[in-house]
Amino acid sequence: MSSTTSPSTATAKRAKLPSLTGLRFFAALLVFFFHSSLMDSPIPPNAPINPFADEGLANAFETAFSKAGYLGVSFFFVLSGFVLAWAAKPGERVTAFLRRRLLKIFPNHLVVFAASMVLFAGAAVTGVASWLPNLLLIHTWFPQPAVNLSVNPPSWSLGSELLFYMLFPLLIVPIRKIRGGALWFWSAVMVAGTIAVQLVSTHLVPATPKSAITPVSDMQFWFGYLLPAGRLFEFVLGILLARIVLAGRWPRRVGFGLSLALTAVGYAAALLLPFQYGFVAATIVPVAALIATTAASDVDGRITFLRSRPMVWLGEVSFGFYLVQGVTIFYLRSLLGETTYGIGGSLLVIAGFFAASLLGGWLLFRFVEAPAMTRFGRSKRRTAPAATATAPATAATAVTEAPAPAPEPVSAGSGSGSVREH
Repeated sequence: MSSTTSPSTATAKRAKLPSLTGLRFFAALLVFFFHSSLMDSPIPPNAPINPFADEGLANAFETAFSKAGYLGVSFFFVLSGFVLAWAAKPGERVTAFLRRRLLKIFPNHLVVFAASMVLFAGAAVTGVASWLPNLLLIHTWFPQPAVNLSVNPPSWSLGSELLFYMLFPLLIVPIRKIRGGALWFWSAVMVAGTIAVQLVSTHLVPATPKSAITPVSDMQFWFGYLLPAGRLFEFVLGILLARIVLAGRWPRRVGFGLSLALTAVGYAAALLLPFQYGFVAATIVPVAALIATTAASDVDGRITFLRSRPMVWLGEVSFGFYLVQGVTIFYLRSLLGETTYGIGGSLLVIAGFFAASLLGGWLLFRFVEAPAMTRFGRSKRRTAPAATATAPATAATAVTEAPAPAPEPVSAGSGSGSVREH
């Protein structure tokens, strides 16, 4: 079977993707600026977080980053599919795969959950029905804002990630059977799916009562943005993109500069289009191009600033940074009250938010995420009988049936240069 694998595919399979690791930090940074600019906090009583006293500057700051969080989260969802497909190991058991994935998100989540409850969320939850779904990461299946955005609001995305991980062993089997020429067609179907979700949300989901923090109803915001099932299109698109890059079908003329330009155009469109279409639909094509182009540059061995040691380190702590920045910003802002500041003071406040969030992200990575993955992320070695060692994997026992050589292991430590699995 290995003879059917082209040299370019085999090379791509063995390639590390440090530039994608570095790029992750900028996605997390977009979410940080989105939360820092909010005029209505997701934490009751929905007081402003935006620190600027000048109304014009405050509005400009909020407007400039009003779609940044949506763009950053969409990037992470597409990236999750891409990385899981890229790093899939032939013959790996589903139980081993799921153990690693659950270890990736739950230890960090539990620590931040506890911190949120102690610092501010404990006084806001109305009972076990508010916090227990969040603890189990099933809270975004509930349409009530008191549940789906409870405790640590940024953790809503982990509910979608959990669904992705559970479905990946099932999805990868038929996706690997798609012929190379049909990969682009199915990618277009996934893009169309993100638009269809918003069409349904706009025209079929009740538009009242209005949300306290968005211009649409709570039900529309839940269906169009928070509901995990609706975010599957981004995840599957990431898997398809990995196959496209592995097959050498990504057009090299679509460079990093062009991808950034497309992202800027998509972001501008998100600002101008009706609110719901700024969640995903306006930016999904640029996000896909940015991820595939960055991965292709690593496969080709091109040197980019994203693969530098500082950027890889920032990318490695970005998951912790993403999870903890909500707690940090919301809590520190509550200590400051509703006081607003001049330009200098506001910049210092935002810089303080950033420094505290980055420190918290590093602490999570260094003392929670990395130790958990190192200690429990690998299966104990078992010696298989010679008669069964070469038996082909089946969909019931393996994550993937890929005949290509196994990829480089995805390290749980820092400085590996490999793409992080998130």
